[in-house]
Amino acid sequence: MPPKIMRPYVPKRHPLQRLASPALGSSSLLHFAGLSSFGASYKYLIDYPTPINEAYGWHFQYLTILGLALSTLTFTLASLSDLTSSRLLFRLKNRVSVLATPLEVLISTLYGALVSIDKELVIPREFQLGLLPDISFHAVPAVVLTLDYLLLSPPWGIRFREALGLSTVFAFGYWFWVELCYRHNGWYPYPIFEVLSTPWRVVLFCFSGLLMAGSTEVLKWVYAKLNGVDHVKKA
Repeated sequence: MPPKIMRPYVPKRHPLQRLASPALGSSSLLHFAGLSSFGASYKYLIDYPTPINEAYGWHFQYLTILGLALSTLTFTLASLSDLTSSRLLFRLKNRVSVLATPLEVLISTLYGALVSIDKELVIPREFQLGLLPDISFHAVPAVVLTLDYLLLSPPWGIRFREALGLSTVFAFGYWFWVELCYRHNGWYPYPIFEVLSTPWRVVLFCFSGLLMAGSTEVLKWVYAKLNGVDHVKKA
């Protein structure tokens, strides 16, 4: 009888990962719930059209909708990995999450701050959202992606300077996109851009990039407090 070949033990999840994922159960439930909310948000954009539906760039002129797109990609990869137990899809989900989750936290933070000052800086009076759509667009993505990271993912290994570089590139890439849309449409998606001069827009985007990088660090800190610290290697 030929001797058995002992295969190395491969753990199903990172030692610091609190819950099993990819897996059916709590992991697939959270991802399905998130995708359902994201789908309802997209449906709202179609069912309640505004002039931006016909504009260059569609609703992707909004940072909120770009964040929603990244969140949808993150949870689609997560759901597929739950269904197939694919470690490749799980790793891809975690890579996208490093950008999507801090971005959603940034969106919720900026939106809350600006709304507390004047909601019309963000949304014109004639296009104000009801409570449920407002929560669906501006709170749910940040909540479910944060839960996914804290409970269903390994710790991020990204350093602050790397996070700052990533967020700065994204912030100024978004500014370029907004200006491109402005050249085609003749108006900005957010009223606050009409109020600010170009130098103040630079300040806003620099601050947003810094805040997004800071969100990454805060999420990493909360993860370490909740799950512990990996002194050997971050996954």
